[in-house]
Amino acid sequence: MKIFIGGINEYEGKEVVLCGWAVNVRSSGKIHFIQFRDGTGFLQTVVDEAAVSKESLEEIKKITIESAIELQGVVSKHPKHDEYELQVKKLVLLSRAEEYPIGKKEHGPDFLLDNRHLWLRSSRQWAIQRIRNTIINATYEFLNKERFIKIDSPILTPTSCEGTTTLFEVDYFGEKAYLTQSGQLYLEAAIFSLGRVFDFGPVFRAEKSKTRRHLIEFWMMDAEAAFVEHEENLKIQENLISFIVKEVLNKNKRELEILERDLKILENTKPPFYRLTHAEAIKKLRAKGSNIGETDDLGGNDETMLTKMYDKPVFIEKYPAQVKAFYMKRDPKDSTRVLNADLLAPEGYGEIIGGSQREDNYEELLKRMKEHKMPIEPFQWYLDLRKYGSVPHSGFGYGLERIVAWICGLEHVRESIPFPRLLNRMRP
Repeated sequence: MKIFIGGINEYEGKEVVLCGWAVNVRSSGKIHFIQFRDGTGFLQTVVDEAAVSKESLEEIKKITIESAIELQGVVSKHPKHDEYELQVKKLVLLSRAEEYPIGKKEHGPDFLLDNRHLWLRSSRQWAIQRIRNTIINATYEFLNKERFIKIDSPILTPTSCEGTTTLFEVDYFGEKAYLTQSGQLYLEAAIFSLGRVFDFGPVFRAEKSKTRRHLIEFWMMDAEAAFVEHEENLKIQENLISFIVKEVLNKNKRELEILERDLKILENTKPPFYRLTHAEAIKKLRAKGSNIGETDDLGGNDETMLTKMYDKPVFIEKYPAQVKAFYMKRDPKDSTRVLNADLLAPEGYGEIIGGSQREDNYEELLKRMKEHKMPIEPFQWYLDLRKYGSVPHSGFGYGLERIVAWICGLEHVRESIPFPRLLNRMRP
């Protein structure tokens, strides 16, 4: 019976077959221990020379790190720890690996990234990618419960959401096109059909940035909802993040242990989150020594400084309109501000979500576009949305890799995605 390590506890005392790779091999007299993995988990397997054939013993001598093997044996409970082992009866070497280039010694980031195709096999990278998977699945589960419908927005677009300075330009049969930086505008069109919608896919930012928070290609979830205004928009976001963290804590205990993640702040990630207006945040930053201006957008260092003051995520809301996008609705209590918010993760991780209430009035939106010196004709379809049954609506987008980095406690966002694309790296 072929099984996976992930469900091995259900087979105690039974004879099973496992297929996977050798992580390490050591011997103690006539007993051999093979540390083994199959993608679903890690397992110690025990080979007693008296219990296996000569053919299996010959195969054991050939095993190297990362060799592919098939094991047949009986599942047993470890005598001292709350874990399981395999008492091997038969071993087949499926593929003998050459000398593995990644060892236990310290390797620099460039070497590891050059060998990312192999580095992914480490227990740490295994844990990160499994947590990433939980975050993705939790996002779908939460949004489905909240009646959001998955919509696929285009990757090739003729325009951008917020200008073309950080877009990759491509030739579209003689016409200029761009790799998308957000599906937001297309999602806004879809809400008039489906009410609440979201997309989830790769986006591209041609930012010449080398910070630990930036990738050139990353995955973004954008959501838009009709009849949702600013306050409700924030509640949806905090409930989403709280649900995601809860799912990771429930489903990825082993992975969090491998990463040696301090769980205190994750366990504290429950509504309500902290809230500050942009003006209040500026005061706090200045008190800490920042020279940020009253109408400045928050930079990475400002976000780091601010989030180290809090033990769970914090919303910074109502930014100056002059530093935000044309589609954000003005605050009726202060027309110099917009009804937006950035959600900052604690521990210095900074922004993980950006969102706002959208301008739903045709004349106001047209006015803002002209103020931003935007060409009207390419966006006429977007303006049309305000002419045919316009309603109050809001939306937000999260960067998957930033959430992965925060929940996993990573120093750099490059480990949060299987094959990172950085300013100086496009390979492997």
